[in-house]
Amino acid sequence: MTDTTAASWLNAAYHRRWLWDRAEDLFDVFQYAAFNPAGGFHDLDAAGRPVDTANPVRGIHSTARMVHCFAVGSLIGRPGSDAVVDHGMTYLWHHHRDALNGGYAWTVDDDGPADATKQGYGHAFVLLAASSARRVGHPLADRMLADVTEVLETRFWEERHGAIAEEFDGAWNPIPGYRGQNSNMHLTEALMAAFEATGDGTYLDKAERIADLIIRRRAGENGFRVAEHFDEEWQVDKAYRGNEMFRPSGTTPGHWLEWSRLVLQLWVLGGKRHDWMPEAAEALFARSMELGWDEVHGGFFYTLDWDDRPAKRAKLWWPACEGIGAAAFLINHRPSAFHEASYRRIWDTVAAHFLDRTHGGWHEELTEDMRPARTIFAGKADIYHALQACMIPLFPATGSLTAAIIEARGTT
Repeated sequence: MTDTTAASWLNAAYHRRWLWDRAEDLFDVFQYAAFNPAGGFHDLDAAGRPVDTANPVRGIHSTARMVHCFAVGSLIGRPGSDAVVDHGMTYLWHHHRDALNGGYAWTVDDDGPADATKQGYGHAFVLLAASSARRVGHPLADRMLADVTEVLETRFWEERHGAIAEEFDGAWNPIPGYRGQNSNMHLTEALMAAFEATGDGTYLDKAERIADLIIRRRAGENGFRVAEHFDEEWQVDKAYRGNEMFRPSGTTPGHWLEWSRLVLQLWVLGGKRHDWMPEAAEALFARSMELGWDEVHGGFFYTLDWDDRPAKRAKLWWPACEGIGAAAFLINHRPSAFHEASYRRIWDTVAAHFLDRTHGGWHEELTEDMRPARTIFAGKADIYHALQACMIPLFPATGSLTAAIIEARGTT
């Protein structure tokens, strides 16, 4: 077997050009087709065309992710990116933001809030959008950053647990009975970005507390299987049944991979003080490859049951993306032949099956045997995961993507 650590693909000139080309393709798909002149962004169908053009519902996470991704575009010098950032920030501030009650509505349409609930998952992405927009000097960034930080601190944060509550109605009445790792995982990502954008250590402290709860303690208790669903006391709820897209039952190997990268990133940002973090990152990645990867057809199963058997057997694009990002960080900080071979294996599968060579972009859902499907995701709804998969390997594995780009170009 070739010693894959001797010449990592991360350093191969051809591979790096190939990653730039894939990123460019994604920008081309989303920059113009998703832009809704009435405000916000369209979801795209499988052919990359806008859907629901009459009065589309805009999800807060989709708008915020477009802001983040085109802030990345601005930092690397892609023309037109600043206009996309401005379009998204304006819509978040003037439409998703609840000027009366505070916070940000989950979905809105041309008539106002379609779903006025205040969800931790959505607020995490508002924090990410504001932090990324601050890196490119958007005039709303500081106001939004202060606003969403206050909401997270006063409404969502539960000090005794070191994590956030999940959901409230539009008037901030709690929706009881559930705590979720997914919203807290994405908040960890956003808190790190906010720390890098502002230098405020309270963001980093919260990120470390969330990771300690969900990964060191709860995942550690379960052999580094990341539990998705909990009760209000943060005890694992293995019987939970919820939304297939945001709260699927069982365990989700894609999130093990996502946490693998985030924990390593947190370890670096925190000055490499916590020895458990790189060990956990390696364990999470190894478990996901061992239990989540389909050795017959390739790709990661969407979910497993609590006996580690594939439950939802579809192959989604985002676990592959997160596997790429995690492998890239591990190659930088814990280099091994296994991590390099896994990085190549995942990209081989993406290139063979997920890249849409007819319409551009990626297929977001495949069947178990790797044929395009649309049972959970209707088309090309999101640039965020795929773009980061293409960009993270190109930049230093030292922090958030926006910070890494700035570090690489030697500016502040």
